[in-house]
Formats: sequence, structure tokens, C-alpha cells
Amino acid sequence: MGVIPLSDSSRRPSRFPVMTASLIAVNVVVFLTELVGGEAFVTTWSLHPADIVAGHHLMTILTSMFMHGSWSHILGNMVFLWAFGPEIEDLMGRRGYLVFYLLGGLAATAAQVAAGPTSTVPNLGASGAIAAVMGAFLVTYPRDRIRSLLVIFIFVGVRYIPAALLIGVWFLLQLVNLGAVAPQQGSGGVAYAAHVGGFIFGAVTARLFEGRRLGPVR
Repeated sequence: MGVIPLSDSSRRPSRFPVMTASLIAVNVVVFLTELVGGEAFVTTWSLHPADIVAGHHLMTILTSMFMHGSWSHILGNMVFLWAFGPEIEDLMGRRGYLVFYLLGGLAATAAQVAAGPTSTVPNLGASGAIAAVMGAFLVTYPRDRIRSLLVIFIFVGVRYIPAALLIGVWFLLQLVNLGAVAPQQGSGGVAYAAHVGGFIFGAVTARLFEGRRLGPVR
């Protein structure tokens, strides 16, 4: 069984989410560049925790946030970003949202490096920053209903799931798997520590970035 969030059915942003769309575009462009550059490009610009601890290749803290290991990796991340990002962008404003997103990615990276400081496994992906967005969504709009695709074997249907339930279960799964690295095609694995670190950052600091509330509930 799988659940794919699509959008917030309880509210809609007051304006087009330019920053969320731009972040998705940058991720796509970087991924296409990866396909052209091949393994050498991925090795150069992905993050290796041991290097960061040694003070080397610090630029990869930023570049790795926009890289992905496979088509399924980037598609999954971008779907989640589009499902939860627009409302948080609307809440924080475009600039505040961008700062929040990047700091969320930084917090996620710090958590992953702390979990395995001697690791030489490449780390890449936007999921830590997106986890911060999800943490912010949970504390800001917990009662909103998320239009989602529910996939059970060959059955596919649209369901409306409370944000608190959907995001809460997702976070619980990250906690259960904390410390594990699940194999994932084209990458070193699923960075659960990064997910947890990003999520906690988002949930704790969201109010600091909050502007005026926009997008009234329908």
C-alpha cells in the first residue's frame, strides 16, 4: 500500500507558488545535468560526511540538496514538495520560504553527518529540506485535508487524509528506521537521520518565519 500526497484540499495559496515551482525547476535541471555528467558529476557534487567533518568540499552541503539518485527519487521528492510547499510559501512569503527551505536542508545535512561522521557514502537529495516543509505544515495546518492517491495493489483511488495523520505516520516511519540505510537504486540509501533532522527543524522554527496568514480555508 502506498499514499501519494497531491495537494491541500482545505485551502489554496493566494498567489502562484513561484518559489516552490522554481525549486522544483532547479532540481530538475540539476538532475538532467547529472544524467549528462554521469558518475563523475555525482561524485564531485554529492556530499560525503567524512569530507565535511574534515572541512573539505563544503560547497557540497548546498549542491547535494538539489541532486537525486534516480528518476523515482526526484519524482517522489518533487511530488511531496508540490503537495506541501505552496501553502508554506504563502505563509512565509517567497524570501522567507527560500531561507527556511535552505536552512532546513542544512539542518538535515547536519543530522545526517552527526549520525555517520566517518561515512564516505554519497549523500544527495532534497528530502531533508522537504521534510522541514512538512514539519512546518504539520504545526501550521494540522487539520487540513490532503488530497492523496491511495494505491493498494492494482487499486488506485483519491482520498482526503488529515495532514496530522498523513505527515505524522510518515514521521513515525522515519523514527522507526532511524539509524538504518535502506537501499535505493542509484544512491547510497535513504537518509532517515536527515529526514528526522529536517522535520524537527521545520516543526520547531516554522513560526519564526511565519508572515501573515493567507489562503482562507474553503
